[in-house]
Amino acid sequence: MPRSPSSYDASQTVDDDDEDEELSLAARAASLTPTSPTAARRLHSARTSDLDLRSRIPSRIQLDENSSLLAFADGRSRYNYTGSAPNTATGQRFSRRQSHAGSIRTPRLSRASSWGFGLTNALGSERTLDSGLAASKVSLFADERVWYDQFTSTDWVHDSIADAFRVRDLRSRKDFRGRLYAWFDGAQGWILVAIIGFITACIAYFVNVTETSFFDVKEGYCKGAWYFSKRKCCFGVEKCAAWRTWGQSLKATGVEERRIDFAAFVFFVVLFSLGTCLLTLTTRTEIPSAFSMTTLDENLGAGKKSHTKDKDGYSIKAGLSPTEPEPVPSPPSIMVYYPAAGSGVAEVKVILSGFVVHGYLGVKTLVVKTLALILSVASGLSLGKEGPYVHIATCVGNIACRLFSKYNHNDGKRREILSAAAASGVGVAFGAPIGGVLFSLEEVSYYFPAKTLFRTFFCCIVASLSLKFLNPYGTGKIVIFEVRYATDWRFFEMLVFIFLGVLGGALGALFIKASGMWARTFRRIPAIKRWPILEVFLVALVTGLASFWNRYTKLAVTELLFELASPCSKHDQSGLCPQSGDEIMAIVRYLCAAFFLKSFLTIITFGIKVPAGIYVPSMVVGGLLGRIFGHLVQYLTFAYPDAAIFSSCPSDGGLEACITPGVYALVAAGATMCGVTRLSVTLAVILFELTGSLDHVLPFSLSVLVAKWTADAIEPLSIYDLLTDMNSYPLLDNKIRPIFTSDLGDITPRFRIHRIIDISDSALVPAQDLRTKLELLHDAGELDGGLPILRHGVLVGLIPAPDLEFALDKLDDEEHSLCLMATNISWQHTEEDEERVTDPTDLTPYIDPAPMALDANSPMDLVFQCFVKLGLRYICVLRDGQYSGMVHKKVFVKYIKELEDAGGFE
Repeated sequence: MPRSPSSYDASQTVDDDDEDEELSLAARAASLTPTSPTAARRLHSARTSDLDLRSRIPSRIQLDENSSLLAFADGRSRYNYTGSAPNTATGQRFSRRQSHAGSIRTPRLSRASSWGFGLTNALGSERTLDSGLAASKVSLFADERVWYDQFTSTDWVHDSIADAFRVRDLRSRKDFRGRLYAWFDGAQGWILVAIIGFITACIAYFVNVTETSFFDVKEGYCKGAWYFSKRKCCFGVEKCAAWRTWGQSLKATGVEERRIDFAAFVFFVVLFSLGTCLLTLTTRTEIPSAFSMTTLDENLGAGKKSHTKDKDGYSIKAGLSPTEPEPVPSPPSIMVYYPAAGSGVAEVKVILSGFVVHGYLGVKTLVVKTLALILSVASGLSLGKEGPYVHIATCVGNIACRLFSKYNHNDGKRREILSAAAASGVGVAFGAPIGGVLFSLEEVSYYFPAKTLFRTFFCCIVASLSLKFLNPYGTGKIVIFEVRYATDWRFFEMLVFIFLGVLGGALGALFIKASGMWARTFRRIPAIKRWPILEVFLVALVTGLASFWNRYTKLAVTELLFELASPCSKHDQSGLCPQSGDEIMAIVRYLCAAFFLKSFLTIITFGIKVPAGIYVPSMVVGGLLGRIFGHLVQYLTFAYPDAAIFSSCPSDGGLEACITPGVYALVAAGATMCGVTRLSVTLAVILFELTGSLDHVLPFSLSVLVAKWTADAIEPLSIYDLLTDMNSYPLLDNKIRPIFTSDLGDITPRFRIHRIIDISDSALVPAQDLRTKLELLHDAGELDGGLPILRHGVLVGLIPAPDLEFALDKLDDEEHSLCLMATNISWQHTEEDEERVTDPTDLTPYIDPAPMALDANSPMDLVFQCFVKLGLRYICVLRDGQYSGMVHKKVFVKYIKELEDAGGFE
């Protein structure tokens, strides 16, 4: 018998057709779920004794990389990779369990009277109006539970209101201790970003020092200390006897030293590459196909997935806009991703936009990516460490947020810290704190309030100063490729700078197209797709065999960029400083060979399963092109010194008295990086901070501007936008402006009875019916969706799916339970109620009494602004005051993608 008042039977009236439809829906849900749904989805309520109700943190739970970010207040993840998920093949290592972890509600705000009295009010016709709305809002947002499931979106509105209630309670205390708590609460953000900046600098120092030593192992070792790099071993010595090459140490009869050096070089390139790949593969994560994405790493070869439609023509995989039904559903599949692979910038951007990915910013990812990055850079592959620094710094920020509950329990506040952390990664990568702030603002951050700007700047300053104090290279510089120019540029050079901007932008756009083409052909070979380490082995082998014979392809990308951008000096040993005009063309031919080889290696390297950045490799390719043109202009000044255009050049002083090819290299390097990433102001500031030259700000800025125009004309998407699009990340870009030709009602799915809760006849709903509706939401991939509550067709509330799952998991006897779904009960706060334990079948505290709703005739521009500016998960749609349907954020993102494919953008 149901555990509820007997009056339920008298008040319950159900239409036969509705009852038959509900039974058919229940049967359908059973066919789509595992044999035992409760085993896969339910865990009975936890004992209150297991929780410290004052701190709301379970004392028996250990924090790990699966906690927080983006998990729950107690650090427990709602996913356990041991069971099975609905609508997936047997044996998949992903299940939804422990959904109630960290969700015990403290009875701070309880109803004034007993549950029976509340039921009487709910079933009655009169409503108590005394502070009903205000109290109900408190009941919703005073709770510190964080309702973020894997691959769902952050509820920005809920987090903002929850933080507002927290601040209100904090400032309500006027005594000395209350003021002290308020001061410390305000200082927590500054303390946190300072810690993040310092730890990020320490990690960057460790990576820089270690990878330099490992990189030189490919050529030889230091006799006195084998772990010394060549620079450190031979510091201040022209002829270094302490450095031994492998050819000198492994002399063999009849074998030349050069051949031994070549074999050792290829061996270590392959060895380090396989080592970093094996480390990266340890972070392998499998996700069932119910989550509508193709992959979650930098894989341009990922194919877009087709979505199964239900009988209404509605996509049950991604919750997309209504389409024609498909007769044959696609079979369930597994999405595999490696959090330590690639640079992670695109994924960090998606996470900061409010997308929840458990474990992507965890401790395991941080440790593995740091160690694997050392080997990947040391291997000599055409990749950089600057992009991964952004991911590593964001991991540090996510882990550091656990120090303060203010950020650990609120994902909206957490993302403010993550924005600062991502900026510090760029700060230590380029030695550019201002550039780091602009990078966070321009590229990765989705929500960037004014107070976050100053904290981000402070974080970047702490990171840069800490790394400069640590002095990883022994030169007093934060990065190797920091250069200084002593001469100013000439007016006629502006034409060449503009031309380099056009070439750099075109080169960056063509790189994106070539990388995508390579990924869609070679990377889709079955063997390569099945064994990623095979691709790494082949790329490493080609890199070792091809790059050994050219000095500039053999160098590390940071050292090569430094040599390309540096002005010539008396003791230069780079081979890029001709002593006479006759030597220029030989240098140009050598640079051309390095340019084509480096471009090819960069294309095939991007996207392999190792930690790899694209910033500096793209700058190196552009730097080679710019250096070539710099020497060509230099040759013209040598061959035609009396030409009118060169009249401003001095008649003596050497070849660099008029033309500095290093400036051309850095101008083209910035233009190419702009073509790849579409960074504009950020890149100009980074180039200024690298050179410290106000004289060259104008050439840098102009070339970047022209490069962005050119690249946008050839390829509208940046490399990270293309990754976001091809991997189907649910990112709603706030920098675009679609051109809409429809209204909200045009994308609203039709009204369906199994997607609502009707309390017209009674506020008591069987728990099994609620579980069935919840299962259908999960099968549709709407883990962060909700069920509207209707009374006679009027929207009176909404219960979010995570809240409903938590409430149902607390029931001891779900099969025979009736749940109270009242929306017209006022809330009163008394001290007696704090000791009362609420009835678990009362779901009223979980109901949102004022969900966001718009009329079906609302313009799509308004809908776009609501989703972008408010960060909503869903919008309820009304027609003539009656509930008409619900538009989920994923539906709207799909609609925006369709507009983009149709060219509906300004």
